[in-house]
Amino acid sequence: MTGWRLFDLAKLLILIGIMSLATGCATTQSINNDGDPDPLEPANRVVFNVTETLDKHLIKPIAESYVDLAPLPVRTSVTNFFNNLGYLNVILNDFLQGKFEQGITDMLRFTYNSTFGIAGLFDVSTPIGMPANIEDFGQTLATWGVDQGSYLYLLGPTSTRDVIDQVPSTLLNPFFYMSGIIFAPISVINAVNTRANLLEASSIRDEAALDTYSFTREAYLQQREFLVHDGNPPATGYDDIFDDGEFADDVSESDSDSDSGMLIIE
Repeated sequence: MTGWRLFDLAKLLILIGIMSLATGCATTQSINNDGDPDPLEPANRVVFNVTETLDKHLIKPIAESYVDLAPLPVRTSVTNFFNNLGYLNVILNDFLQGKFEQGITDMLRFTYNSTFGIAGLFDVSTPIGMPANIEDFGQTLATWGVDQGSYLYLLGPTSTRDVIDQVPSTLLNPFFYMSGIIFAPISVINAVNTRANLLEASSIRDEAALDTYSFTREAYLQQREFLVHDGNPPATGYDDIFDDGEFADDVSESDSDSDSGMLIIE
């Protein structure tokens, strides 16, 4: 068996591993009755610390060198290319979520960028009224009523629901079906480019956060909530203030006093 055949086998094993991990970790939902989104925090922190160390000494320096060597227009085109490459997954999940009009628009976006945009290197769709959407299988599962499950930190922040998206997004990547000699360097370029795009955000996080692990977790969970609800997450934590307790009594008393035309300041 050649080295590249072994690489292809490894790709399949990775997918199987992701599916097995998601299935196994899903059992944590049944024990997560106290509303804690991160019952696996001790293990997650270990993985987080390892990946942060690896990032600090290897990945981040490579990304910084990439930024120094590649002009912004080049990096923008690389980002456009990989965004367009992954857009088949967006289109699939548009339809799985019942967003048929958006799905058709996204199909046109993918077609225009793949042709007139030269394989997605240039985003010609946004200027003509077809902006990019963000949809994935994790959001689809949420639409179908699947709970978020437990927060996970693998190569990055995710959850037992969201990690399953790695399967369709990988299977819909055309390069996945090519030989390892093509898939491997393409994957490396994508990883370096993605890390380069996050340099500013990670620097802000490192400067602002006392606990970078907690900051990363909360930012991720809030972003996922935002995406699942298409930018309109439900307001939580405020209704009780007005519905229960002394504040509600004070409001009622204030209302009754206002009926008499008197302004009372206590």
